[in-house]
Amino acid sequence: MIRVDPVTLEFRGIRLEPLALHHVDGLRTAASDGELWKLRITSVPEPHTTEDYIRAALAMPDRLAFAVVDAATDAVIGSTSYHDILPAVDRVEIGYTWYARSRQRTHVNTSCKLLLLSHAFDTLGCAVVGLRTDNFNYASQAAIERLGAKKDGVIRHHGLRRDGTVRDTVMYSILRGEWPEVKTHLHYLLEQYAGGH
Repeated sequence: MIRVDPVTLEFRGIRLEPLALHHVDGLRTAASDGELWKLRITSVPEPHTTEDYIRAALAMPDRLAFAVVDAATDAVIGSTSYHDILPAVDRVEIGYTWYARSRQRTHVNTSCKLLLLSHAFDTLGCAVVGLRTDNFNYASQAAIERLGAKKDGVIRHHGLRRDGTVRDTVMYSILRGEWPEVKTHLHYLLEQYAGGH
């Protein structure tokens, strides 16, 4: 049975540290880079709700939220989480993930996923790691598929979007037996980013 405790992970200039209230200003700045809260298919906080966003993340009993930090500058550049943690079946999901607009389409997402997947499979001993996204978030679906996750299916009429509409949720997963190949693939993808950017 897995046990998911707070941990700080670092790789390739990216540090994942447990989300805390001292990240409020940095998270607000990251969200403002591209005004990401205007996208109805994301959960990015509006500037005035950033503290509430952090408090809500910390209050969820089956979630371990991280601040994504640029290790060279200590700037917060986004957030990600383990969530829907099911110790009895050795399962976690990775989600609530977003990055400042200027860090999108860089090595950041691949590096974060490699950190989180490595910790989940190699340290925690997970049997499966799930990922999910909005049915209209095509960029997220493409990013998840690029990682090597397999599409499990679509849960229809599954959750509320920020604008009050109801979304379908696209579910993906990576099994423990698939992890070695996925890990090799992620390292290959990182080599494609010239100079690590």
